[in-house]
Amino acid sequence: MSDNPEKLDLQSQNPAEVRREELKRILPEVFTDEGKIDFDQLKRTLGEWVDPGKERYGMQWPGKADCLKSVQKPSLGTLLPVPVESVNFDSTENMIIEGDNLEVLKLLQKSYVGKVKMIYIDPPYNTGNDFIYPDNYSENLQTYLEYSEQTDSLGKRFSTNSDTDGRFHSKWMNMIYPRLFLARNLLSDDGLVFISIDDHELDNLKKICDEVFGDENFIGLFVINSSPSAIDYGHIGKMHDYVLFYSKTLSDITTSQLTEENKEFKFSDKLGPFNVYPLYNGNVAFNPKTRPNLYYPFYVNPLNLIEDNFYEISLEEKPDWIKVYPVTSKKEGIQRVWRWGRSKSQGELNKEIVGYKNESGEFRIVQKSRHTGKVIRSLQVDKDISTRRGTGELENIFGSKIFPFPKSKELIRRFISVGIGEDDIVLDFFAGSGTTAHAVLDLNKQDGGNRRFILVQLPEPTNRKDFPTISEITKERVRRVIKKLNQEESGKLDLDSEKKQDRGFKVFKLAPSNFKVWDASQGSKSGKSEERSKLLQSQLHLTKETELEKRSELDFLYEIILKDGFLLSEKVEVLMIAGKKAYCLRDLYYISLESALTSEFFDSLAKRNPNRLVCLESAFGGDDALKSNAVQLFKSKEAKLVTV
Repeated sequence: MSDNPEKLDLQSQNPAEVRREELKRILPEVFTDEGKIDFDQLKRTLGEWVDPGKERYGMQWPGKADCLKSVQKPSLGTLLPVPVESVNFDSTENMIIEGDNLEVLKLLQKSYVGKVKMIYIDPPYNTGNDFIYPDNYSENLQTYLEYSEQTDSLGKRFSTNSDTDGRFHSKWMNMIYPRLFLARNLLSDDGLVFISIDDHELDNLKKICDEVFGDENFIGLFVINSSPSAIDYGHIGKMHDYVLFYSKTLSDITTSQLTEENKEFKFSDKLGPFNVYPLYNGNVAFNPKTRPNLYYPFYVNPLNLIEDNFYEISLEEKPDWIKVYPVTSKKEGIQRVWRWGRSKSQGELNKEIVGYKNESGEFRIVQKSRHTGKVIRSLQVDKDISTRRGTGELENIFGSKIFPFPKSKELIRRFISVGIGEDDIVLDFFAGSGTTAHAVLDLNKQDGGNRRFILVQLPEPTNRKDFPTISEITKERVRRVIKKLNQEESGKLDLDSEKKQDRGFKVFKLAPSNFKVWDASQGSKSGKSEERSKLLQSQLHLTKETELEKRSELDFLYEIILKDGFLLSEKVEVLMIAGKKAYCLRDLYYISLESALTSEFFDSLAKRNPNRLVCLESAFGGDDALKSNAVQLFKSKEAKLVTV
């Protein structure tokens, strides 16, 4: 091999392009994401002052304003139930939804706001050719319908993001930002978020999450040894990727510990063995300026020794009691704050929070810990969490390598164990092969819990005949996992018949609304007449009668349920009232999709003391008297009559 460096072949390149590349090598900071020169930034870099106008701290990128607009634009779609592809459709509370997750997240806003305890997602890493996204936010649903071949193609398609394209990073950020923005609304106040990512977009994702969830709700960054044998990238053997860990509201969350066998305890009292941990918060970003509510004194009674080196404490100042504040870190010299607020501390005084005299004779405030487990570590390195393990798990289910780089069940199981209780909901809107559902079902079997999952996956083509889309792989994996779990328990004695685990899932598919939707803004948009014509044609296509004629009564029912704020898992009772079919939810909410209703129906239903009835406008058959009497009847019962 020659010791001489390679020479740049100047003759084969455009001289202007050579100069541009040389400038980019020397001054990369003056180039935009599209590869263009920011001349104002170039002047600033060279020492010439250019007034930037009003500046504020924040992250900006091309297209951010448009993706924010897309968040506000309501979906024109619905979720069609597919019982034939489901498992235990009538009883399960688990969901697998096939469709573009941006549209699906919009449709879940009313029913699931504040209902989700944990979100885990493994989004595309933007490695150059690995994610698809809608080309036009204003026609997101229509683009999806064409992509999934639910409508005739008009030429628009989801497409890949090549690293040779302009706005390479911006396109990825425009994809992820609105989805995280909408997903946050679904989180409960004590909800948690785990997001897998590698180093291509880690820095951008961290900044986006800081903006969406608030940097004060950043909990930590997991390093995952996903490839123990390392992937050779030429200059480095890559072994790991990351998981960002955020909360909805840090002060409201609690996390569980992972099980640790044969854990040793140093102390014991009448309640049992325990260890002690300082009550101060170890995060140096938390100080009296950022968390004033966590900075207050305890008072220790040096004359009242409860047991061993533990002393009585109070939050009220008392004569001759010693005032104790959180310690100041020796390394950074930063004043710490407590982990608990005053009200929570008050409830645990002298039970789980006590005074403690250390070997130096100083008083500290400590918390008794009786956990038999350990706090989850930021470095996850064992072989059970590697991508190779995830690949092996999937291969055992299907008999072949059917999906690239699936996450391991054990990794997600750990996050679920830490993040949620035994009756909470996990949402994964980049579901892939369905590992999250597998982890939920497996963990429920281990501890008898009844955690529920909602998965969302785009029907992305696989070029396979047996499973033509990724969403088909998702559904089939969960079916096979459920079948295996049921087979393992067949023949065993049912010792806890009242606590049946939910081993099923409802399948829903994104589609145009069952009701005629007319977006008046489409026809009035500025632009060329041909463009306006195409927009109007698109609107007409979405509202064609022929599309809706294919729909079932169940399709209409679930759209009403979802848009009226009920969960998709809501139990629905079918009734016959005065010879007419009606659906009942929670014994108070009724839906009738009959084409012709009678006064006997309204009278009979009113006797049940409902608080709401939804029926078709056409059910009155143009009889204004019937409609008026029904409205007055329900009003007298302090109930509402709503038509669609």
